[in-house]
Parts: sequence; structure tokens; C-alpha cells
Amino acid sequence: MKRRSFLGSTATALSAPFFLHGLAVRAYGRSPVLDALVATPCEDRVLVLVQLQGGNDGLNTVIPLDQYSQYLTVRSEIAVAENDAVRLREDVGLHPAMTGMAELFTNGKLRIIQNVGYPVPNFSHFRSTDIWLTASDEDETVDSGWMGRYLERRFEGYPTGFPNATMPDPLAIHIGTSASFGLEGTRASMGMAFSDPSTYYNISNAGKPIGSSLGQRAQDELRHIRSVGTQIANFAAPVKEASLRANNKSPLYPEGNSNPLANQLRIVARLIAGGLRSKIYIVNQLGYDTHAYQATGGPGTPYPHGVLLAQLSEALTAFQDDLRLLGIEDKVLGMTFSEFGRRVVANGSAGTDHGAAAPMFFFGTTVEPGILGDNPVIPVDASPEDNVPMQYDFRSVYRSILTDWFCLPEATAREVLFREFSRVQIVRGSDVTSVFENLANPAWKVSISPQPVSTTAEITLVAPSGPITISIFDSTGRRLAVTQSEHGGGVFHMTLDVTALPSGRMTLNVAHSEGVVVHGFIVHK
Repeated sequence: MKRRSFLGSTATALSAPFFLHGLAVRAYGRSPVLDALVATPCEDRVLVLVQLQGGNDGLNTVIPLDQYSQYLTVRSEIAVAENDAVRLREDVGLHPAMTGMAELFTNGKLRIIQNVGYPVPNFSHFRSTDIWLTASDEDETVDSGWMGRYLERRFEGYPTGFPNATMPDPLAIHIGTSASFGLEGTRASMGMAFSDPSTYYNISNAGKPIGSSLGQRAQDELRHIRSVGTQIANFAAPVKEASLRANNKSPLYPEGNSNPLANQLRIVARLIAGGLRSKIYIVNQLGYDTHAYQATGGPGTPYPHGVLLAQLSEALTAFQDDLRLLGIEDKVLGMTFSEFGRRVVANGSAGTDHGAAAPMFFFGTTVEPGILGDNPVIPVDASPEDNVPMQYDFRSVYRSILTDWFCLPEATAREVLFREFSRVQIVRGSDVTSVFENLANPAWKVSISPQPVSTTAEITLVAPSGPITISIFDSTGRRLAVTQSEHGGGVFHMTLDVTALPSGRMTLNVAHSEGVVVHGFIVHK
């Protein structure tokens, strides 16, 4: 039996989770860091990802109060009352269950990026999750995750020779019962699963010699398995030690098991405070597939959407408070993501169906506070097929995390994400200045004339020099056309030919390396 096939057949034995505080913990191996990054100020930074599984309804999470009448019309059974929304600005409110996150926003510890998605949305949970975790295009399949590719480039050589005195800790930890595919590398799996370390004592056999009664090939395979088992057990030890070195300090965590997400983040805070040098933590919250009874709960939707958002808000607020009390909040950046948003119009079952773009939250002391992006436009004559079109590609978020938080060189970030993506400002002081992100001067806004468009229209905008990508999305969120142009700076003019487009509402998305701006228009023939 070849070693690779043999290891494949023993994967189950080596993937049992290590349990901490009653929850399963999966750990991912650590490897040597690139010499050029050892002494950088970014070395101590940690990223925490909160995956909202099922597809979060963005319109009931971040409510467009400037279009409340349209919002109420298309969502009468599930709409949040206007006076109940927690106002962040005159035109934007949070769901009333999210008072804790509203407080984070007020205190400058929360950033919202509106309308995050990808060009041609896929409405399958499995496929769309795969796209988000691998950072692939919608029409390609990639067998590695974006975080795994990043870790491979920053920490070369795994798994040979690790852990060691210089790098004794797991590189990334997933709290839960299944390993995120986002941490898969291209050469080998970055994942190592932990159960009780005594399990691996039996595999390593405490250093006892291998019996000569075994055949030579069996002896070789057993030596390799014992080596892997010893390595996994050695990674488990620092996890347990870190969990014992620190205690949670925030009184805001709920008691018992009423909030599974809060319990997961409680573990993350302890491990970081306990000195574990893992770079990435992943936690999960289930239940966002709200096809029916979204506001009340019912068959198929065990938890109302408001309860899920209350748990999310409670968990993030307690976690951030804990990091503050533990003295480590400046080293941690958190973010939420979900495989897709929901449709604009509520369905006939008092719920919402799979959609396209949705908001993302970023939390911590280092975020650039505020809201980036426009409120989604709710059409007066919205149909059940209407979606929120993408304004920001989720890979622009990843690009910004890699370069601005983890200090990865831009060329290496392009390798990780397969190509260049525009940058968005997430981290405070990352110096992303863009006419597209600061539209205080109306002259910067894109314009299209005439409106509606029957054959051709003139696009006018002012932008800095650099490549510009112009995309057109239909009302379902699908990208129908895309073109690229090199812009020399200043006023930009372009003729838009819509003769090949169907009639209907469209969204123009103009992406520059420094930002994105969107503008709606109507094709009428």
C-alpha cells in the first residue's frame, strides 16, 4: 500500500476532535515563518472568522431606512418596524436584536461593508460556500482554501520538523466538529484534528520499538503513522496549556449553553490570552436558512432570525469585552461571512429565499469605523426574483485582510487569490483613499445618461489613474457584461451599448484598484 493511500484510509482515526470546554476543537499544523516576516509588527496579529451558515438575510440585518416604504411593501410579513430599528445613521438601522453591535459601532469598533458577493451568484449552499472558502470564480473548482494558500506562503515547510521550539503552536484553529475547507493547502492538508492527547499516546506507542514480527512494509507504514500521531499530540499539548493559562473575564457571556457561538468565542479568547500564537480562528453559527417563518420560527426554521442576530450580537459584544479585559483586543480582528444573502422580496411562507450579495461585519479596535458602500436599492416594482447585486467582491475583502492586516506583499496576495482585486478599507490607518469611498463631492459620482436607456448611453465619472473594470448586473444579481479599460486619471467617458441586454433594471458596477462605485439604470426597448 502506498503511503498516500494508506493515510487516506486512516484519515478518520486521525481526525477526531480535541475537546475543550465541552466543544470540539480542530487544530491546523504550524510551520516555519518566512524570515522576512519574523520581526514585523504584523507577526502578533490574529484573525477570527465567524461563519453565518445558511445565508444571512442582509436586508433584515442592516435595514435601508431611506427606502422604508418600499422595504415594508416587499416584506410586510417579516419587516422590522421602522421605530424598532437601531439607527446607526438616518438612512441605516440594525435589527433591534443587535443592540450590542450597535454599541460597538458607536464606540468605533464595528465596520459594515454593504453588498458583498461575487459576479455570478450560485444559490446552492454547498457550491456558494465552496466559492467563499476557496476564493474561486463561480465557474471553476479549486482544491485549496484561500486561508490555506496564505498559510503555505507565510509558513513554509509544514509538516516536516514541526512543532519545534520556535513554532510550537497550531497555525490555525477551528472550533467545531468539522474542519473548514478554507484552510486546505495546495500541497497537503493543513488540518490536524485533536481528540484527547492520550489517543495519540497509543498511536505513538510511547517510543516503544516496532515488533520485528511485522512485515517490512507494515513496519514502515506504522512508523509513519506513529510519527504523525506524535506530531498531532504535540500540537494538542500547547492548546491545552494555553487554555489553562488564562480565564475569561467578561461578565457579558451568557450562562450555560444558551448561546453556542458565545461559547466558541469564549474558547478563542482564552487561547489567545493564554499565549497561543495561532494566526486564524474559525467559529460557526447555524440556522440562517430562513425559507419560512423567518420572524417567528416554525417548521424548518427552529430559531427566528431575530434570535440568531441577538445571539450573534451578544457573542461578539461579550468577546470584544473579554479581549479588552484580557488586554489583547488590539491584536485581534474579527469578521463575519455567509455563503449568500436572501432575495429582496419575501416569499409566500413568511421567509426569504437564497439570494446574492449581503453585508459583512468587521469588529475590533483596529477597524476603520463606519459603513462602506451604498444601501441596497429596493425597486418599487420588485419581483420575487430580484436580488441585491454585488457592489464589493468578497475577494477584495480577502485581499485587504491579507495585505493590510497580515502584511502580506501585494504580489503574494495576488498569488493567493489568483489575480488582482481592488482594495477596500477595513483596517484603521491602512491609507486606502479613494474617490469611490469618499463621495462627499457630488462631482465624483458616476452618471449615466439618458435614462432610461434604449440603445446607447454615456457613462461619466472622475477617477484616479489605473485600470477600471465596468460590470453590468441584472436585477437577479447576475453579471451580464464586463469590460476593462486603462484610465489615465481625471474625467472618464465611455459609451455603453445596451442593444444586447434585455429590458429591465440594471446596476452598473465600476471597480478601480482603490474602490468601487455603483449606479442603477433602466434598459427600456
